Amino acid sequence: MSQQLISRNADLKRLRDEGYDIEVRGSYLLMKNVPYVNARAQVAYGTLVSELSLAGDTTIKPSTHVAYFAGEYPCNRDGSEIVQIKHQSTRQNLGTDILVDHSFSSKPPNGYSDHYEKLATYAAIIFNPAHSLDQTATPRTFPTVEPAAGDDSVFNYLDTASSRAEIGAVTAKLGLPSVAIVGVGGTGSYVLDLVAKTPVREIHLFDGDLFSQHNAFRSPGAPSVEELRARPLKVDYFKAKYSRMHRGIIPHPYYLDASRAEELRGIDFVFLCLDGGSSRQVLLEKLEEFGTSFIDVGMGVDQTDGSLGGILRVTTSTREKRDHVRARVPGVAADGDDAYARNIQIADLNALNAALAVVKWKKLRGFYRDLGQEHHATYTIDTSALINDDHP
Repeated sequence: MSQQLISRNADLKRLRDEGYDIEVRGSYLLMKNVPYVNARAQVAYGTLVSELSLAGDTTIKPSTHVAYFAGEYPCNRDGSEIVQIKHQSTRQNLGTDILVDHSFSSKPPNGYSDHYEKLATYAAIIFNPAHSLDQTATPRTFPTVEPAAGDDSVFNYLDTASSRAEIGAVTAKLGLPSVAIVGVGGTGSYVLDLVAKTPVREIHLFDGDLFSQHNAFRSPGAPSVEELRARPLKVDYFKAKYSRMHRGIIPHPYYLDASRAEELRGIDFVFLCLDGGSSRQVLLEKLEEFGTSFIDVGMGVDQTDGSLGGILRVTTSTREKRDHVRARVPGVAADGDDAYARNIQIADLNALNAALAVVKWKKLRGFYRDLGQEHHATYTIDTSALINDDHP
C-alpha cells in the first residue's frame, strides 16, 4: 500500500523521484537517511517524520507544520544546535514502530502547501551543515524501491528512471504481452539487455548453444571464471542474470528451425539475431504467415590491411511493409571472406547493432518519433554513414 500511495500522489511521488528515501507507515510519512551534524561536529544520519494528511488515498495540505526527528539533535557545522527549528526534545512512540527523539517547528506564513514542500524544507535545514562538512552527504540517496505486495509489475523493483523523467505514459507503450529474441549471442544478448529494461510482460529467449569463454567478450556484463567453467546454456545464463531485474524472462534451450517455428505464433514482436543458416529463411516465412512484425539484424565485417571494416544492418518487417525483406536479408550464411561468419564479433558492434534495432522497435511502438519510417537501415563502420531505406 505504501508504494501504491506514493505513486498516485504527486507530492509523495516527487519526493521519491528526486531520490529521497521515503516510506508511508501507518498515518506517518518517513524520510530516512537524512544526514545531519551532531553535537560532536560529526556527520550522522536520522529520520524525519511527518503526519500524513489524507482524504481517502489522496494527500491534502499538511494539517501541521511540526515535524519529528529520530536521532540526535541536529547542529550547525560547529556542533551548536540549530535553534531556529527547536520545539521539543523528548522520546516519543508514535506507533507502528516509529520512535522519535525531537520535534521541530518551522512555519511558513501560509503553512506548507504539500508534503513535498514540508519534508524537503526540513531536510534542507538539517542536512546543509552536514553537506558543508562532507560533500557526499545528501538525503537524496535514490534507494532501491521494491513493488508493493501483490503488485503485478514485470520488475523486481520499481522503474524510477521513467517516473523521475516523467515519461511513464510513454514507457507504457512498450508494455507488449510478449517479445522473442531468437539467438542470444553477441547482438541478441545486447537486445536482451535493452528490452529487459522495458515493461514487456514476457521475453522469450531461443538458443541452443552453450555460454562459452569467447561469449564473455561479446556480450553484456562480466561472468566469473566459475560461471564459465560451468558452461551453462546461453538462455539459462542470461535468464539468471536478467531475472534479477525482470520477472518475465523465459528460456527456450534449443534452436528454432522448421520443426519448432510454430512456437513463434502468438508472439507480439520478434528480434531475429542469427549468425546465418537456412533457418532464417524459414523463420521469415513463418513470421510473415503469422502476421508478426519483426526485426532482423546482421553485420558483415572484413579485415583489410590490418584493420576491420564492414556494415551493420537492421531490417524491419511489419504488416504494412514486407516486400523489401527478401532483397535485404540473407537467407544463408555469408561466404568465407566475411569475418562475422567466422565468428569474429566485436562487443561494440554487437551493442550498436542491438541498439539500432531496439530504437527502431521503440519507434514502431510510438515511444520515439519516427518521421522517416525506414524499414531498412545500415551503418558503415569505415565512414560512420547511417543510411535509411525502404520507406512505406
